[in-house]
Amino acid sequence: MVMTRIGELEFDLGVPTPDTVTKLYDAMDFQRAVLCYLWAAPIVGMQSVKVALADNGGAGSSDPVLIEGYRDVSTMLGSNVTTPYVLAWLDLAAGPMVLDYPAGATGGALIDWWDRPIADTGGAGIDKGRGAIIVVVGPGQEAPSDVPADAHLLWSRTSNVLLFCRLLESDRAQIERVASALRIYRFGQDGSATRLLRFRREGALTSMAHPRGLAYWECLAAAVHDEPIEDRDRFFAAMLKPLGIEPGRPFRPDARQAALLAEAAFVGEATAKASSWFKRFPGIRYRDDVHWEYFIPPGYATQQDTADGTRFEERTTFFYEVMGASNSVMTTTPGVGSAYLAVYHDKDGRAFDGAKAYRLRIPPNPPAKLFWSVTLYDIETRGLIQNAQQMADRSSRHDLRRNADGSVDLVFAPVAPEGLEANWIPTAPGKAWYAYLRLFGPLDSYFDRSWPLPDIERGD
Repeated sequence: MVMTRIGELEFDLGVPTPDTVTKLYDAMDFQRAVLCYLWAAPIVGMQSVKVALADNGGAGSSDPVLIEGYRDVSTMLGSNVTTPYVLAWLDLAAGPMVLDYPAGATGGALIDWWDRPIADTGGAGIDKGRGAIIVVVGPGQEAPSDVPADAHLLWSRTSNVLLFCRLLESDRAQIERVASALRIYRFGQDGSATRLLRFRREGALTSMAHPRGLAYWECLAAAVHDEPIEDRDRFFAAMLKPLGIEPGRPFRPDARQAALLAEAAFVGEATAKASSWFKRFPGIRYRDDVHWEYFIPPGYATQQDTADGTRFEERTTFFYEVMGASNSVMTTTPGVGSAYLAVYHDKDGRAFDGAKAYRLRIPPNPPAKLFWSVTLYDIETRGLIQNAQQMADRSSRHDLRRNADGSVDLVFAPVAPEGLEANWIPTAPGKAWYAYLRLFGPLDSYFDRSWPLPDIERGD
């Protein structure tokens, strides 16, 4: 008999006993399931977006949905209220799709089902903010022979694709104009039937967060059902088969599989939380003297694969917290794209407590060509912090109270301090939170880290 971390293992002349065989197979399948949970975070996130667009807006393939305001954006992972969004799911299985992408101030990308950008759109994208005709071809398909000469021809490695678009216009009429001008349709048809949808106004909305428990695996089974298995993923596909998940087959786990998968989903999510909120990537800190971190780990590849392997842990961290990757978030060109800093602990290394008051001083001259924003997120949902005021972010587009030197003090607390109501984001007792700072059009002092963003400090 040998004691191990999975308990006592018994052998008969070196041969595992039947009880030990059962214990070993259970341990192996559980370990496989936890690893598969982490591996699947991107595609489960994308499938959850598709489900939410259908549930909340009645959207099918090629139906763009305008998502704006606190209620709508609260369904999204890691998004902000300052910029409205247009999302649309494209089903390429029946043939190539066309986007008549509008001119205007936008930023986003066409993204495959593993959340890899196919091409950026908007000011930092292939259309340069001037609009374009885009033709997207799915895996195993041939490009149409009559693609317009001025169209952008793109290839997707997956049959499902998401358009993720931020509307960066500040004028409400312009936002509506740009969103309404988008056309999406099957190649060979026209875009006259495109309808801009919105989320329903009544009833609870479906979240885009990863489902929990057995629902996570149901979502994964649906996500991979019609998708090709890439070479990099063959071992994971093999590990899923004993757990009841296989492309092209219905997911009907037996009692043993269901119990293992439910527990693995809990441990997998706990591991994703550890990976996200206690990152162990070299160079992750924005500056050595503060807790602010680069939200996207240095060295991350938007295609997720590099010459020395796949960015496995990095992509789990990324896509547990957000959805929608683009090349522009990796920009190193001042004034282009966007940049993100995240903080999960206060100056003393403690979690942010919704019952306590905190302050963040935004120093003068924030390195953002367009604007900056700070948004708070709920630890459990990774969506906007929930409060009666329906207020989760403050930005340079707001009428904030400023200090004499141009700095801005933001307050995160259950009750607004007198005189700083305009700078306040309400928090809720019993709820932990974390924060993102977004810089739209990041400038040199961000890239060289000379802008001294301080930690968030207790304010009571």
